[in-house]
Amino acid sequence: MTPIFSRRRVLMAGAATGALGLLPNTPAFAGPTRQLRATTRVIEVNGKSASMFAITGADGRDGASLAPGERFAVTLENTCGAPTIIHWHGQTPPVAQDGVTATGYEQPIASGAAASYDYIPRPGTHWMHSHLGLQEQQLMAAPLIVHTPDDLRADTQEVTLLLHDFTFKDPAEILAGLTGGTASGGMSMMGNGSTMRGMGPDLNDVVFDAYLANGHTLDDPQVTRVERGGRVRLRLINGATATAFWIDTGGVPAQVIAVDGDAVQPLDISAPLPIAQGQRLDLLLILPPGEGTYPILAQREGDVARTGLILATPSAKIFKFANQAATPAGACDTTLEANLRAQTPLAERPIDRVYQVLLAGSMAKYDWTINGQTWQTHAPLLVKQGERVALDIFNHSMMSHPMHLHGHHFQVIAINGTAFAGAMRDTVLVPPKSSMRIAFDAANPGRWLFHCHNLYHMAAGMMTEVRYA
Repeated sequence: MTPIFSRRRVLMAGAATGALGLLPNTPAFAGPTRQLRATTRVIEVNGKSASMFAITGADGRDGASLAPGERFAVTLENTCGAPTIIHWHGQTPPVAQDGVTATGYEQPIASGAAASYDYIPRPGTHWMHSHLGLQEQQLMAAPLIVHTPDDLRADTQEVTLLLHDFTFKDPAEILAGLTGGTASGGMSMMGNGSTMRGMGPDLNDVVFDAYLANGHTLDDPQVTRVERGGRVRLRLINGATATAFWIDTGGVPAQVIAVDGDAVQPLDISAPLPIAQGQRLDLLLILPPGEGTYPILAQREGDVARTGLILATPSAKIFKFANQAATPAGACDTTLEANLRAQTPLAERPIDRVYQVLLAGSMAKYDWTINGQTWQTHAPLLVKQGERVALDIFNHSMMSHPMHLHGHHFQVIAINGTAFAGAMRDTVLVPPKSSMRIAFDAANPGRWLFHCHNLYHMAAGMMTEVRYA
């Protein structure tokens, strides 16, 4: 195999998203404590400026990229002007380092203060985001990539793509409009962060001003130079608050090789792929041998709006791609999920405990609940250390819910009653009027949030906890 400092690596260093760069060519790395900063930045979207949050490293780049064997030894400094707390999405740290305040282990980090974290990180494509109020909507999020020795040996160029939905509005105004607005269920208002309600399944409840790929729209996309005939590992992160996307690789041959940071048996794909809020997809792209421009497009489900970045060989001409597709995308579904198989599944053993998890609510009242309760009145899902636990999730609502479990990764073991040995994940999409069975081993004691990763659903109450007895 080509050494790590191959020509593809050099190209990657100059062109890939800021969270990645050349990796130390050493099998393990025990460096000093990393510095991360929760801060602010001014960005321009649709010709207008907006002050947003950001999470940057000491070098000013977004997020963090860890070498194989490197501990997650981080000092997080808060300079954003408001209290915050950062959740390490996809990681399985000790519970007091999860980056949440709702379970009582941690307090918000005051502006001007700092917090320290130190644990063995879980490899893969993950991300970090605020878990306080609605700061995630204001772009308090960044990639968190933890590399393996195999990543260093692979002759691939790495590109990370972080998706966002963007609004110029105060997200508190959006939430107030959703929870206290018209309850007719028949309203549809387009644009500027307004609510969107229609007949049949509710695919979206907020329409945003723009959709961003690494902070860019397709009016001014990020262009990453790639090698002719090269291999690209595309690390996709859906950091949007209320938007699921379909990912289109523009006909470039690709394989799904990991989801939510967990390796899957490689799956050849030729059609667009769904990615729900909070989920990650790792794709291996095999580029053609000649010059070419290859758009990686993310189209919002149920909509024509889209965003993306451009992969282009060194001499290729850059074409302009519209912010809107010719036709609306359909609803994100479980077709991909049903075909994924974990590279390292759970060990076979009996299930010790089963919980029924009923998801309910409506756009009309915006009363999203788990087992009939909001977070304020929730009944914990009690488990004991060492148990194999199954959750039978039933979605009785007319809207999809991407359900995220903190502190654990689970295996998808049934969809609509059909059992199979699916992928390992930390976030699974449960479409309307459908069911999903997931299983995990209770091996990380504490109180762990389990919630919908649509930020507005969670804020309206769709959150409970897995609590160890």
